[in-house]
Amino acid sequence: MVRPQRFLPNPETAADNVFQALPEVARDEVARLAHDEVTRAAQTLTEAGVRVHLFDDTDPQRPDSVFPNNWFSTHPGGHVALFPMYAPNRRTERRADIVEMLKRQYRVQQVIDYSGMEPDGLFLEGTGAMVIDHELRIVYVARSRRADPVLLERFCSMFGYEPMVMDAVDQTGAPIYHTNVMMTIATDFVMVGLGLIADHARREEVVMRLGARGRREIIDLTASQIASFAGNAIELQADGRRILALSTRALAALRDDQRAVIERSCEIIALPVPTIELAGGSVRCMIAGLHLDARELVR
Repeated sequence: MVRPQRFLPNPETAADNVFQALPEVARDEVARLAHDEVTRAAQTLTEAGVRVHLFDDTDPQRPDSVFPNNWFSTHPGGHVALFPMYAPNRRTERRADIVEMLKRQYRVQQVIDYSGMEPDGLFLEGTGAMVIDHELRIVYVARSRRADPVLLERFCSMFGYEPMVMDAVDQTGAPIYHTNVMMTIATDFVMVGLGLIADHARREEVVMRLGARGRREIIDLTASQIASFAGNAIELQADGRRILALSTRALAALRDDQRAVIERSCEIIALPVPTIELAGGSVRCMIAGLHLDARELVR
């Protein structure tokens, strides 16, 4: 997680991110509130038993640094990927110190850097653009300018995933800018806005693949629930148990029956991040998950 210094809904991403909203308070107050929300969120997750690495941003020119999952991802077997970013003012979010921390504390075999494709106008914004089913080796992608098909194929070939691309739109007909605002894949359930997938045949195929082997229950989210970030959640490991982290706004949008499905598998931890959500992302966007083996501590 990254605690931002000068958080602000990013004007360079507002054109295609309809989840963004303008703040009602001064910039300094927005930055202070965002800083405090990340601090409390990291503390809450740590107290729940999640291992959290919290980095402070040091650059006041990075309004979206709170969303590190867009510029890097980690994968079993010791692989790390670095991604090209659509908005020019987000490209400095990639930080060598975070990559070096991963190398020191986890078994990293390979770092694959796709960021050199930015000058060619090719972008693939990490686990924002891609929702990865690590068990069934499928990458779900809502088609957008932030998920170039050539780079997606290259990524999937390198990491051994099958791409599944779909057209998805919100209530206004605008394309979904990041797949992870409409889909969460957990161990025993999936939360997904099926109604946002434009093509009926593709929708049925997604349902079939998500529920493969009959082990996952599908929680179909409405467009209004998606707009409240109910699809932007993440399953985490916490001292041998599973938790689902999402925002308080997202939890409030869920029906009792949907919540019951989650609680059969996970403990729910709701984090209040209303200021962060002004930027068009929520709890899932704030967390870059670690799928690496930790190094043994040398004593």
